[in-house]
Order: sequence, then C-alpha cells, then structure tokens
Amino acid sequence: MFYIWLVLVFLLGACAGSVVNYCFYRLPLEKSLFWPGPRCGRCLRPIRWFDNVPLLSFVLLRGRCRSCSERISPRYPLIELLTGLLFAALFYVEIGQNVLGLPYLQMRRAAIAAGDIPAPAWAVFGCHAVLASFLLLTSLCDLDDMAIPLPITITGTLIGLACSALFAWPFPGAERALPSVSGFVPPRLPTGLYPWPVWYPLPVWLPPGSWQLGLATGLAGALAGMAVIRLVRFTYGMARGIEGLGVGDADLMMMAGAFVGWQPIVLSCFVAAFPGLLFGIFQLLRHGNQPLPFGPSLALGVVLTLWLWPSLGDFEALRLVFFEPGFLGGIIGGGAVFLLLAGLLFRFILGTPPKAEL
Repeated sequence: MFYIWLVLVFLLGACAGSVVNYCFYRLPLEKSLFWPGPRCGRCLRPIRWFDNVPLLSFVLLRGRCRSCSERISPRYPLIELLTGLLFAALFYVEIGQNVLGLPYLQMRRAAIAAGDIPAPAWAVFGCHAVLASFLLLTSLCDLDDMAIPLPITITGTLIGLACSALFAWPFPGAERALPSVSGFVPPRLPTGLYPWPVWYPLPVWLPPGSWQLGLATGLAGALAGMAVIRLVRFTYGMARGIEGLGVGDADLMMMAGAFVGWQPIVLSCFVAAFPGLLFGIFQLLRHGNQPLPFGPSLALGVVLTLWLWPSLGDFEALRLVFFEPGFLGGIIGGGAVFLLLAGLLFRFILGTPPKAEL
C-alpha cells in the first residue's frame, strides 16, 4: 500500500510540475497567472483541459498543438516528470525512510510501511513538497535568465510563514517532554518539521507548539536567509569590486528560511558552496569564465542541510554556536572578516574587474 501512495504522490508531483511550467512561462515576463488562460504561443487558441493533462497529453498529441500543429517544447513534460520524481523521492525519503529523524514517524514506522500514513506525516510532506516546488521554480528562472522574480519568493515566504504558524516546533509530537537546560552546552533537541525553535530555552511567551513560537521561528528564518546573503554580497563586493551574489539569491533564501528556520538556513549557505563549486567547474570547462547562477546551488544546499540536520544536531559545537549569543556573534564577525580578506585576495590576484560603460 505504501508503494501505491508513492505512485499517487508521483502523479500529484506531475500536476504540480504543470503549475511550475505555467508559472515559469508567465512570471518572468510579468504576465498574469489568471488571464488569459493557457493557450498556444503560435495560434493563441485556448488549450482545452483534456489537452493539458500532465505527461499524458504530450504523448497523445505527439508533441504538437492540436490546432496549428506547432511543436511543443519537450521542456514541459520534462519538468512535469522531474517534479513527479522529486515528489516521489521526497515522500519515500522523508516519510518512508524518516531521514529527518522525527520521533513521531519512528514510532509509527510499521503502520507507515503498511500504507497507513497519519495526518501529521502528510503535513510534513506537504510543507516540504511546497518548498521543493518553489525551489525548483526559482532555480529554473535563475538558470534561464539569471534572475529570480520577486513575486515568486514573496508568495513562497508568506506560505512558509503560514506553515510555521500552523506547525510550530516540535510538531509533530508537541506533547513530548522537552529537555531541560543544564550546564554550558545546550541540550540535544528533538527534531520537528522545523528542526529547531527560534531559541532555546524557550521564553515564557513562546510556549512549545504555539503559533507564536512557530511564527517567530519562520520570521527569524526569513530574516536570517535574507541577511546572510546580503552580508556576503556587500562584504565580498566591497573588497572585490564586483557583486558576488544577486539580490534574487537573498530573496530565495528568505523564502526558504520561512520554511526551515534560521539555524538550518544559515548553515545551508555554507553547504551550498560545495555544489556551487562543482557547478562552477562545469561552467568553466563548458562555457569559460561566465557568470554562474547560484540559485540552484542554494536550493540544493537547503535540501541537503534539512536532510542532514538529525546528524548535525548531535554536534555540541553546533548547538553552542547557535544558542550562545557570544559564540554566534563571534562566528558572524569572523565570517565577515574572512569574506573581506577573500575578496581582497581575489582582487590582488585577478585584478579589479572593468566597469561597465554606460
């Protein structure tokens, strides 16, 4: 029964991929999503609903418009297939294998394997499936035009904040007893949909499982994602004389931070450097020294950090950094100094880039 759910989730993902295609085609061009409806780009005839079924319609129409026989780009079914596979993989890894390490899912592992998926598990999958859809959409826009439309990230941020208020840490399983603080190192915290709360120990006015705590966690994540990327952009750009990251990258991390909280989003900025390095080498070998869209690397860094968080949360040093103001301030200051020195080093080695002529 679990694998039947897996197939159904794949179909749901293909439908979500159709929506991603629609937004990808319209939003970068600042077109309305509501008017006019879907239509052929050549003959402008409306596309009927039975010609707009994900994956199936492309096969039945043999990749051509029913009205004018204009060839349909294979990009559309490929994105639908990719989104379906992404949803299925997300469901299998997070719900079937419990890679997030959620105690609630661990206690119900046998029931989930038999296909009895409880409502909180669907909530976990639903939130992350929405996040994955937004990350995919922003990555496609960045790859296509080196720009991330602000309406996408603003909408994603608002949805992420709504999820944070509805499913506050330590959801699922808010009834579990939380560890008490004893000693200098903060305790190991149970992982929830939002891996960690905005702060621990929790203030009296932010009780566990409350919408106040959830909203504070989401807001802190959104602000941290935006602030870290803008700090990197400003510090490195001031030293190097060239912008290292775009404003759209900061908006992307603002959106992702609303879904995961501020601690994972800060760490994911560092994790994203590894896929970014691989993408940069590939770009250098294929196209030479060309600008590289960093949005896909940031999106991949967010997903990897989220999946690795149960293991990362075991490190006492990590808990000390994120829950001790002195250590946190030292890390922020040290990171800014490192970026400044790195920018100056690159400027010394590579020289100052020429300014664009007006």
